[in-house]
Amino acid sequence: MAKTSTRHLLVVEDDKGLQRQLRWAFDGYEVDIAGDRGEAIAALRRFQPGVVLLDLGLPPDPGGVTEGLATLREILSLTPETKVIVVTGDNDRANAVKAIAGGAWDFHQKPTDPELLALLVERAYHVYELELENRRLQRAEENMPLRDIIAISPQMLKVCRTVEKIAPTDITTLLLGASGTGKERFARALHELSPRAGKRLVAINCAAIPENLLESELFGYEKGAFTGASQQTIGKIEYAHEGTLFLDEIGDLPLELQAKLLRFLQERVVERIGGRKEIPVDVRIVCATHQDLEQQMKEGRFREDLYYRISEMSIRIPALKDRTGDPPVLAKAFLARFASELGTGTRSFDAGALTAVEQYSWPGNVRELESRVKRAAIMAEGSQITAEDLELGTAADGREAMPLNLRQVREAAEHDAIVRALGHAGDNVSEAATLLGVTRPTLYTMLEKYGLK
Repeated sequence: MAKTSTRHLLVVEDDKGLQRQLRWAFDGYEVDIAGDRGEAIAALRRFQPGVVLLDLGLPPDPGGVTEGLATLREILSLTPETKVIVVTGDNDRANAVKAIAGGAWDFHQKPTDPELLALLVERAYHVYELELENRRLQRAEENMPLRDIIAISPQMLKVCRTVEKIAPTDITTLLLGASGTGKERFARALHELSPRAGKRLVAINCAAIPENLLESELFGYEKGAFTGASQQTIGKIEYAHEGTLFLDEIGDLPLELQAKLLRFLQERVVERIGGRKEIPVDVRIVCATHQDLEQQMKEGRFREDLYYRISEMSIRIPALKDRTGDPPVLAKAFLARFASELGTGTRSFDAGALTAVEQYSWPGNVRELESRVKRAAIMAEGSQITAEDLELGTAADGREAMPLNLRQVREAAEHDAIVRALGHAGDNVSEAATLLGVTRPTLYTMLEKYGLK
């Protein structure tokens, strides 16, 4: 959980002497002082503090609690997530209980003890940040374009929109991308968004099965077709009938099998090894590879006619280093999952860790990020994960060179900064505006300008 750069604490107190005392009692907070309900609500709207210290005896009723309780109600109606600690008079437990019943998080009785108050405020702010991070993660999950696909970058959102468009069709699809970019997840998304979602998704890794076994794995065999074939066995293609067949690492398919797969794609029938019967199969084909198939065609290692059959629609999945804003969002999602699964408690990333996550080139892509976060969640000593826990050193970021035109440079930098800020802030516009050093209206204008709204 990344903390905001400024932790705002609002103190609502009409006693000038106590105001001065409390202003300097809280290290690590930006303390704002309000002397009455009007000032308190104005400061609340302006700074959105996570914690409010509220004296119940406010003017025009400094001797009673009517105005203080009214202020409590208005604060919670405007920002229900704010933690309000009420300060009551000596031996005034009845009104303290009334405030707690009205939604106050805790209470403190006068005379004021700065050390105890600091402890209460720190605990309240910690709970506020945990709840804020939980809401961010829930919003992020709800707003993800596809199930199990975590992305906010324009590059990945474009891929997701393409998948959504073609999923209802039976077009044969080729997923291209480096290892660890999530090709299998997109294959699953294509299946789950298709009319075949209720049928099987059958996956086979063409690089993981020995060449002499791959043909029988794909096409099946009849009893007695070869030594050890003691019974009839259907292949993966036939098994996927009416569903989706995912051929991962299609670039590793041997040339002999390429010809047989091409015949199936053309005629949609299979013959088991040792059999003569043609078996019709209704199946959608999704293929994936990290290899350069066009180069393989030039070298004679991949059939050109097969390439054009499997690439009726080609989707290139960008490397993680090219996904603006995605690495910190993915890192937070992985950390939340591992903290829950491993029982390591809720942890967050410090600012240095998030910066390192953004700057690292991620040669192993999402798979590498996931494994590093898992290891850090287990091994980290403190409450926050650092760049050292992630074992991240300096690496080239792999970004494209900036253009020379100053207007283009400025717009590209603004666009990337906004996407990064939204990633850090979990799409909270107010917090993103604070990180960027602009007002909310200005940020809304920029979101519209760059098509990010």
